[in-house]
Amino acid sequence: MAGATCRARWLDQSQNGIGALGVTTSFRASFGGHETFPFRYSWLKKGVDHVRKDPEVFGKEDAMVTFGVGKNMVSAIRHWSLTIGTLEDDPTVANNRGRYLRVTELGASLFSDNGWDPYLEDVGTLWLIHWQLACAPEPATTWWWVFNQYPATSFTRREVQIHLERLAEQLGLTRVSSASLKRDIDCFIRTYSPSRRVRTVQEDTLDCPLIELGLLREGNDHQSYQLVRGSHPTLPLPIFGYALASYLARRGGQTHSVSLNQLAFGEGAPGRVFGLNESGLLTRLEALSTLTGDALIYDETAGLKQIFLHNPLQPKRLLNRYYEDFRKGATWDATKRVAKR
Repeated sequence: MAGATCRARWLDQSQNGIGALGVTTSFRASFGGHETFPFRYSWLKKGVDHVRKDPEVFGKEDAMVTFGVGKNMVSAIRHWSLTIGTLEDDPTVANNRGRYLRVTELGASLFSDNGWDPYLEDVGTLWLIHWQLACAPEPATTWWWVFNQYPATSFTRREVQIHLERLAEQLGLTRVSSASLKRDIDCFIRTYSPSRRVRTVQEDTLDCPLIELGLLREGNDHQSYQLVRGSHPTLPLPIFGYALASYLARRGGQTHSVSLNQLAFGEGAPGRVFGLNESGLLTRLEALSTLTGDALIYDETAGLKQIFLHNPLQPKRLLNRYYEDFRKGATWDATKRVAKR
């Protein structure tokens, strides 16, 4: 599914990696581009709607009028639409260099007027967007790194910056400044943690939708943050299944089994990206057997906890099932909320 799967080249990992990073192969790390703005409720749909009408809309002089926001926010809408995978460079245009964009299948499926969830009314969509951001090191390196590589569950801005500076040095990124990393870290935190300003109804829409997921908790000292591991009951089973299918596909078509430990703590694994504890992970793995018609089975034999893949999983089919079938029943009712537009 174009735009819906992780777009990055994966990393070879080693227990003997440099420091806590464990990165042994270079990749195209990406910092910034968001103009310090986390994405907002209406931005992804705006990107889909306007690019469908005009593939060059972001480069037009009247883009600010078209989108109804300032210049920096126009750039931020473009950045997040490309990063999350609802838009992409049009590969059919020669020497494109980002001038012509097109709507991906994911973007059209979610944000068309008659799409799955054009106004982000379903928390399951927020979990899907989080997966898109954090499942691979490109193009949102800071988001991926904190959820997949950081060696502890609590951190300060400065501690993350030190690690990212080491990563940039290891990758030979001489043009990445400390100021750029500070802005990236600040934007990451505001993606998942609400601002402390005095709230009004109008200001509420300024926070990022992913705050609802409860993945990041600010410490009492207002200086530290904690990644929240738990059962995360608002994470729908089909969205988890989609992420698992994507993860297994990325590991290679010959992968027929994977350990529970790898699913819980491996880089890019659903358990780690979604911050699931053992109970939350096991519950979903056991339920997936029914959801997938026993294509995927959880087994615990002789102390070995593993998932066995008997038939290929189809990520797109799992999303179709969730949005077209599940939202008509209890799963949709349990995750629906008032839209913030």
